Amino acid sequence: YYEVDLDGHMARTGDRPFVTGSFHKNLAWIALMGLMLVAGVAGAALVLNGLTALYIFLGAFFYAVVYTVWLKRRTWMNIVIGGASGSFAVLAGAAAVNPAMEPVPVMLALVLFFWTPSHFWSLAIARHRDYVAAGVPMLPVVVGDRRAAQVVLANTLLLVGISILPFFYGMGWIYLAGAVSGGGYFIYRNLQMIHHPTHTVAMRSFFASLVQLVLLLGGAVADSVLIG
Repeated sequence: YYEVDLDGHMARTGDRPFVTGSFHKNLAWIALMGLMLVAGVAGAALVLNGLTALYIFLGAFFYAVVYTVWLKRRTWMNIVIGGASGSFAVLAGAAAVNPAMEPVPVMLALVLFFWTPSHFWSLAIARHRDYVAAGVPMLPVVVGDRRAAQVVLANTLLLVGISILPFFYGMGWIYLAGAVSGGGYFIYRNLQMIHHPTHTVAMRSFFASLVQLVLLLGGAVADSVLIG
């Protein structure tokens, strides 16, 4: 809705409904989105607890306002700060089970925080021309693809290091296996991207980020179900 002017310049988003005219911008959409947010936050507060509701609100606020409206068009740090929205989603899920601030949920929230830039910067390298055409200052547009790939690797190394920490705070071997295997694969694809920052290789890094997250979260779930 808000980014229809940007989406029209990008091949990846050019067929979205607001761009093609299938949907038309009007106040009804804003009202609908506002009602959905209020319903989600209020429902969480009533059924779960206030802390869960707060995290849900902050996640939506950081994505819709901080990232989309304020930062995306202004700075390459957009996805770094805006990535906090994913962290709040993790904290909301944890607070729904136990409102007390525990080390493992905080670490997993940090994992999402560091995962987001590596994920989206890999995509931005692959779709460099799209972001240039739209005038969005993603990191590869600002510093070049190879330099951006180096930053992605450094960020991913931090991500993988943090993802291993929950093992020392009660998570089991299944989780550790998922974190190490997924993280190792993501690092491998990052290294390839540094040497060959092309569309194809960058997309492999992008998809590796999804594999890494699935293995890590899948390991966490399997750990909880099978080991407890």
